[in-house]
Amino acid sequence: MTPDETATPPAAEALGASGAAVRDAAPADAVGGRVPRYVARPPDTAAAADLLAAAHRLGLATVMRGNGTAGDWGAPPDRVDLVLETTALRTVEHAAGDLVVRAGAGTPLADLQAQLAAAGQRLTLDPLVAGGTVGGAVATGLSGPRRLLHGPLRDLIIGMTSVRADGVTASSGGRVVKNVAGYDLGKLHTGALGTLGLTTSVTFRLHPRPEAQRTVSAAAPDTETARRWTRAVLESGTVPAAVELDRPPDGPLTLSVLVEGAEGGIDARADTVAGLMGGAAVAHGPPGPDWGALPGGPEDTLIKISVPIGEAARAADCAHEAARQQHTTAAVSGSAGAGVLFAALPAAAGAATVGAVARSLRAGLDGAVTVARAAPGLADDGAEPDRWGDVPGLDLMRAVKQRFDPHRLLAPGRFTGGI
Repeated sequence: MTPDETATPPAAEALGASGAAVRDAAPADAVGGRVPRYVARPPDTAAAADLLAAAHRLGLATVMRGNGTAGDWGAPPDRVDLVLETTALRTVEHAAGDLVVRAGAGTPLADLQAQLAAAGQRLTLDPLVAGGTVGGAVATGLSGPRRLLHGPLRDLIIGMTSVRADGVTASSGGRVVKNVAGYDLGKLHTGALGTLGLTTSVTFRLHPRPEAQRTVSAAAPDTETARRWTRAVLESGTVPAAVELDRPPDGPLTLSVLVEGAEGGIDARADTVAGLMGGAAVAHGPPGPDWGALPGGPEDTLIKISVPIGEAARAADCAHEAARQQHTTAAVSGSAGAGVLFAALPAAAGAATVGAVARSLRAGLDGAVTVARAAPGLADDGAEPDRWGDVPGLDLMRAVKQRFDPHRLLAPGRFTGGI
C-alpha cells in the first residue's frame, strides 16, 4: 500500500480507533517544510501504541512532537504523514526518598523542575531550549553546562518506556538508581531525534538542590590563557559543576565556572577558582536566567562542535575564523569543561555558507562537527549542506534502525546517514 492510497477518511478512522484525538493537519503543523495529513494526540501509552500500530499498518510516516521547540533539529524528514503529539503524556511520579522521578514525555521541563524543587531536589539538566519537554530533551540529547559534574542527559536516565514503530511497547530500568537494565534503551533513544521509537515516559535519577552556588567569571585575554585557566580549574580539586565558555561575535572569550555545594567551604572553593583565573569576579547565588542558553537567535543555524577538552577555546577561535572567511559571524558558547560547544550562524547565512563553515571546522579540529539545527528555509536554498560529516559506526546505527523500524516510518531521513 502506498502512502497516497492511505490518505483517505478510513485512515483517520483507523487512527482515531486508538483513542487518540485525531484532526486534519494544517500548514502550521509542517515539519521541515512538509505538511502532514493528520495530527494525533494520544492520552496515554496504550493509546499511543495502538495509534502507532495503526499508522504502521497504513504505511504512514510519523514524526513525534511535544511543544514543538525541537522540530527543526536534524534534517527535514523525507516524508511526514502523521504528527504524533505527546502533550497529553504529562504524568509525574516522584519517589523523593529514592531521588527518582518518572515523567511523561509531554511534561514541560520547567513544570517538572518546579515540582521537584518543592521537595528540595532537581533534575540536573540545564534548560537549553525554553519551553521544551521531557521527550524533546531525550530526542535531541541536549545536555547543559552541569553535564561536567553530573554527566550528560543519557547518564541521568535509569528507565524508559517507549513504543516501536509497529506499536510494540518496551520498558527498561526501574525506579531505583541501582537498576541498570534500562541504560541501553535510554542511550539508544537519547539524541536519536525520534527515529527509533516514541518515548512515552522517562525515569531519571535526581540530585538534591545545592545549598549554595557561586559563579566565577573572567574575560580571557587570549585563547592560550582560556585553555590554561580551564585546565587549572579542572585539575584544582575545587570540583566545579560547570566550566562554560562564551565567545560572542565581537568581544573577548569569557570563562564562567559554577561551584555548587554546602555553604561551608564554598567561598574558599570559589576564591581558589578566582585565583586560578587571574582574580576573576565571584557572583553569589544561582546563575542568571541566560545560564547555559544556546548562542544566537531562535532561527539561527546551530553547529555543534565536540572536541577534546583542551581544544575548546581553540575551537571557538576556529569557528570565528571560519565564519569570517565566509563573510559572516559566529556566536559560540558551550561547555569548555566537557568540550561541547555550539556555534550560531545568522539565519541569513545560506546553505553554501553553512556548508563551508562546517567543512572548515571538520578540517581544522580533532572532533565531530554537525549542523544540529538549520535556519528556516536552509534546506530550500538549493545547496543542502552536509549536516553530519563522517560518522563512525554508521553501519551499526543503520542496523539498529533496521531492527527498530525496518520500514522507515519514524521520522525517515531525519538522522545521520538517512536514518
